[in-house]
Amino acid sequence: QLQAFGGGLVQAWGSLRLSCAASGGTFSTYAMGWFRQGPGKERDIVAAINWSGTMTYYADSVKGRSTISVDNAKNTVYLQIDSLKPDDTAVYYCAARPAYSSSDYYTNRREYPYWGQGTLVTVSS
Repeated sequence: QLQAFGGGLVQAWGSLRLSCAASGGTFSTYAMGWFRQGPGKERDIVAAINWSGTMTYYADSVKGRSTISVDNAKNTVYLQIDSLKPDDTAVYYCAARPAYSSSDYYTNRREYPYWGQGTLVTVSS
């Protein structure tokens, strides 16, 4: 089970750190991803990471102002976003899937069988 938290109301140019904790098991061999879904939009990839935390992917929309990281000892994956914009307003979801190899990460939401419940991030201008 995945649980995402850390969302809230933030002013533009502020920062936010989202967390996603796994319970009922360990995801030390799972690749992880963060997705978001804005009003009237599809659920899109924000960032992804392999299970060891050595390989990362960022969507162009957050590249350069976002950091995804994983702490396998705490079964937690994090997403830090800086310089937030109103366009970042969305429900953010974490997702997990077993990885075929230690270097794999996945960017397609259909590749993830496990999802957290989502946490709302609202950025005011």
